[in-house]
Amino acid sequence: MVVTPRTGIGVDVHAFAEDGRLGLWLAGIEFADEPALEGHSDGDIAAHAAADALFSAAGLGDLGAQFGTDDPRWAGASGVRLLGEAAARVRTAGFAIGNVAVQVIGPRPKLARVREEAQRRLSEAAGAPVTLSATTTDGLGLTGRGEGLAAIATALVFTP
Repeated sequence: MVVTPRTGIGVDVHAFAEDGRLGLWLAGIEFADEPALEGHSDGDIAAHAAADALFSAAGLGDLGAQFGTDDPRWAGASGVRLLGEAAARVRTAGFAIGNVAVQVIGPRPKLARVREEAQRRLSEAAGAPVTLSATTTDGLGLTGRGEGLAAIATALVFTP
């Protein structure tokens, strides 16, 4: 039997809400004292980037094509719900998921204290191992200026 691995990349960037709303969702965890991110759904950049990487690896387009902002079913949806649905669609397309790695880019919130729980929530949604890391841009760019957050993810899928 020949196993064909495929990799994909996903990126998501959201600005902080300008209206002062609190309640940032990141990797399936709410940081109630942090500014919310703008978005059609909950703005969970980690979950969105992971879903986008899965779609990329499976050749299924991207997050916008799968969960467009013109579809009211996804308004306010949680990122982990979108990730779970993305994983289901990838499996329906005939792929197994090997793993997903997500890196959050921004100076806050600090993820070290919640990393294990975040990885558990994302992994449960994807039905495969998801690892989470974080970095800053040392004050450069939109994340460095505190305008928003970004995430980049890679995914490995294969034909069983």
